[in-house]
Amino acid sequence: MPNGYWIARIAVTDPERYGAYVRALPAVVERFGGRFLVFGGRQDAVEGDVKPRNVVVAFDDYETARACWQSQEYVEVAKLRAGAAEVDVVIVEGVGS
Repeated sequence: MPNGYWIARIAVTDPERYGAYVRALPAVVERFGGRFLVFGGRQDAVEGDVKPRNVVVAFDDYETARACWQSQEYVEVAKLRAGAAEVDVVIVEGVGS
């Protein structure tokens, strides 16, 4: 079965406020069985527009990835980053592991 992924590109504008989001996020993701595959780290911008931070979270399937994003738990955590970062996120279905 294909996995589901959150792929986020982020430019932090308020590190202190964004830090609160980063501290709260793992508990929500873990409740849905999510695993962080990429969380920051080095990058080499080889083409196109990029943001300084990238995050990839894997879930067991696409439906679970969407359910986590739409959950009340995540909606509350997402409020912590409102106005603290410019964020692009896609939820995609990909190859299973």
